[in-house]
Amino acid sequence: MTVEKNIEEFMTYLMNQKNAAENTILSYRRDLTEFYHYLLNHQAEVISDNAMLLDRINPLMIRSYLSLLFQKNGASSIARKLSALRSLFKYFVKKGTIDQNPAKVINSPKLPKKLPKFLNVDEINALLAMQLESKKYAVRDKAILELLYSCGLRVSELVNLNQDQMDLIEGLVRIHGKGNKERIVPIGDKAVRALQAYLSERSSIQLIRDDDALFLNKNGTRLTVRSIQRLVAHMTQEMGLSKTATPHMIRHSFATHMLGSGADLRSIQELLGHKSLSTTQRYTHVGVEELSKVYDKTHPKS
Repeated sequence: MTVEKNIEEFMTYLMNQKNAAENTILSYRRDLTEFYHYLLNHQAEVISDNAMLLDRINPLMIRSYLSLLFQKNGASSIARKLSALRSLFKYFVKKGTIDQNPAKVINSPKLPKKLPKFLNVDEINALLAMQLESKKYAVRDKAILELLYSCGLRVSELVNLNQDQMDLIEGLVRIHGKGNKERIVPIGDKAVRALQAYLSERSSIQLIRDDDALFLNKNGTRLTVRSIQRLVAHMTQEMGLSKTATPHMIRHSFATHMLGSGADLRSIQELLGHKSLSTTQRYTHVGVEELSKVYDKTHPKS
């Protein structure tokens, strides 16, 4: 696909200024490039020298693009693509390149509310107790799984961790979250022990190309998001679970179990690094759903 200079500038901003996750950058680039090619084929008057003339793009053009998308895409996919456009134009409004955001006046399609998927306590315990197949990386992978559940980290936060962010004496980790916002999260004793074992082994790795990175791959460089996703998926498949877990599902499990054990929403919000409490409140719905299941199974008059 043709590289469009406005999109590339925005991608650089997301990477360097907003500390956006790898998956976010990839999906934004894909969605925005798709919009650029739509304009190239249907609204060529707003393209010049392989670049969008941002000040000439209006809401009607965006609505026409979304109408075309509705023929082959679901509501969640369209909402994501619209969000990417809003963010692009918002950046250039803030920069002073354009006066208005043409995507701001367009409503997102309504999405069905989905409750977070999570593993129950027994499933998490079984996952963390599993004997890892790869003896070579077993200590590292054990530390990864323990840390994901102990701290409720986003997978992007985990792969971006550096050694100097860990304080295993105090049992704390300093996280650089979304928008470069920093938070301090406690590390549980089991995770601390797993990390100590891994760091002891890490120092014996012969070829280290990234001295700062906490978790390294076989080439001595920082692990990727995809590597962690494959690890978690493989482990849960080996357990024989009907659902394939993701790192984000472990994060959901952390929050759900904390809430179920009596933690308050505000504390969970801080631990997860949520900007808004309303994002954290969805875990209360999970709790109600679980209570309803218990009620239906055990109450004599249910």
